Amino acid sequence: MRILAVDTTTSCGSAALLEDARLMGEVTCESPATHSARLLRAIDHLLRAADLDIKSVGGFAVAAGPGSFTGIRIGLSTVKSLAFASGKPVAAVSTLRALALKLVHPQVRLICPILDAKKGEVYSALFESLRGRLVEIIPQGAYAPDDLFARLPSRRVIHFIGSGLSVWRDLLMPYIMDRGRFPSRTAFIAHEVGVLGLEELSQERGVPADRLEPIYFRRSQAEEKH
Repeated sequence: MRILAVDTTTSCGSAALLEDARLMGEVTCESPATHSARLLRAIDHLLRAADLDIKSVGGFAVAAGPGSFTGIRIGLSTVKSLAFASGKPVAAVSTLRALALKLVHPQVRLICPILDAKKGEVYSALFESLRGRLVEIIPQGAYAPDDLFARLPSRRVIHFIGSGLSVWRDLLMPYIMDRGRFPSRTAFIAHEVGVLGLEELSQERGVPADRLEPIYFRRSQAEEKH
């Protein structure tokens, strides 16, 4: 199946085209500018470079959160429009799970993606990689950093990834001492979103455009005001 995958949940926006699990192409850009200014151009570039059109895509995958509320809305609305027009299914993928997938390796067991959730919180989870499968040890959610870090297992090496490390690494270090590993991996995840999305779509767990929902772990500021 040919998959178009999109991530706009952080400043590391990306779009990818996959043929089954094989990556055909990926467009990445880290910028504080809004994704709405470049996402459709990135998708158009991918399709043109592969000499394809949107009708040749068999399904869509989108990072549905957690992350920037504005970024999530841009990604979901774009994919909803494409899926609605084509009648193809969509897989909503967790940003945290896609980040963790970047670190899956035979020598890596525990993986902790961290995103800054603002308001003194982080979006995070702890995954264990078991024969290539990601099993949640600490559930995905929004946490006070101290509460999350105190729950991390002692005496086990943990691999960390995510933009939240630039904000919370100093607070994290006393909890993990020398057990932390910080691989130098970029946070572009459209490829991983596509791989995870393919798993969902191949098992017929995709949804039509009108049933696509974001993955939020708390209400946005606009919702809180109401």
